[in-house]
Amino acid sequence: MDHQLRALIELHGVFTRKEALALGYHDRAIALLVRIGDWVRVRRGAYVLGDGWAGLGANGRYGVLCRAVVRQANTDVVLSHLSSANEYDAPLWDCDLTTVHVTRPDERAGRAEAGVVQHRGVIARGGVTGDQACGEACGEACGEAGDEDVEVRNGVSVMSATRTALELTTLLDVEHALVEIDYLLHNGHTTPEKLRARYEAMTYWPRTLTTDLVLRLADGRSESVGESRARFLCWTQHLPAPVPNYPILDERGLDVARVDLAWPELGVFLEFDGKVKYQRHLREGESVVDCVLREKQRESRICELTGWRCIRIVWADLYKPVETADRIRRLFRTAAA
Repeated sequence: MDHQLRALIELHGVFTRKEALALGYHDRAIALLVRIGDWVRVRRGAYVLGDGWAGLGANGRYGVLCRAVVRQANTDVVLSHLSSANEYDAPLWDCDLTTVHVTRPDERAGRAEAGVVQHRGVIARGGVTGDQACGEACGEACGEAGDEDVEVRNGVSVMSATRTALELTTLLDVEHALVEIDYLLHNGHTTPEKLRARYEAMTYWPRTLTTDLVLRLADGRSESVGESRARFLCWTQHLPAPVPNYPILDERGLDVARVDLAWPELGVFLEFDGKVKYQRHLREGESVVDCVLREKQRESRICELTGWRCIRIVWADLYKPVETADRIRRLFRTAAA
């Protein structure tokens, strides 16, 4: 029967208690299998096999939880907000991965359910007709959504990346929304033009006071959570806006390097040193120490070519914005001198 359960997981992401009973399991056997770790209860009445669950990260497990909610919904629902963003492999930095967001296209409010927020919206046949949904976690009606708002990813219906991005601005603060939207832009899931066009039709969406600000700050040239957060730090501390992913040219005019953030007119560039960065650039057979030394050589080469000063920050610096901004300002003054 194990292969039948695996087939259900492959198709739906989870299998249900009802399906297990139909295959000959009984409640005492299910409880035992969960207790010894062969099965994992994702939520009440929905399960996966323990070996598959063990190999999943936090975002992967959240995706399974989302599928369980969709399978057990008593009506058609579309994954939205954070749950939709997860299907685009967005980082979901510091986000709540215990609550599933779905949007109902039938204009009705679902019953309250622990760990699930049901948003209401309308699937307008034949294109967008007025304000699109939703962004509000209460029982109020949340407008209309065009057919282009919904697509299928990884076998489940989700909101389009454009609509997902706008929904996130109604759910998250500016910094958290910026991180996710930068990711969606960088990976080509949406464009500034699409976001701006859809935003213009959001007149009656609730909780959109910061949406315009996030769209103005968003920049798809940022390649990581750290880079997006560093840009946000610069904005909150009233520093000049840096240029993300700035190209460095050699004597022949060839692009030989990219720096995370740069202030070309001030002669300063910033590199964000995160663990993921070094893991990503680690070459085959190379140790982390080798990678760090190679990065230092790269920095020296950039300084030789440009005459600029470099500042390196780490994750902890982002939690000390005033101190970090002061360090950057001191470099501005030094470079100007």
